[in-house]
Amino acid sequence: MKLNHLNLAVTDVDAAHQFLTTYFDLQSMTGGNAAMRGLIDDNGSTLILMRSEHTDVHYPRSFHIGFTQTSEAEVDALNQRLRDAGFDVPAPRRLHGSWAFYFQAPGGFVIEVSC
Repeated sequence: MKLNHLNLAVTDVDAAHQFLTTYFDLQSMTGGNAAMRGLIDDNGSTLILMRSEHTDVHYPRSFHIGFTQTSEAEVDALNQRLRDAGFDVPAPRRLHGSWAFYFQAPGGFVIEVSC
């Protein structure tokens, strides 16, 4: 069985979409608007971004989406790229056996980057 899609409620669909296409190489699906946009990864999984009905998004504290890199150097490079672009991201560190960092993404959800 293969995961088909995941639906995320976000505060700003366009900002989250732009962020994920720019920094995480997700490809934009055709169609969409300010209320809903779709993204697809190299494995064919779909991430749907939908505008939250509220001005805030309240996911459980431990909720996040994760992106895997192939090496610590790739984690470090993405971390630096995000910092250089002005995003508030902590430095990578050893977490649960991985080299990783977590941060709040545009749109109100947390991302983990690890290897």
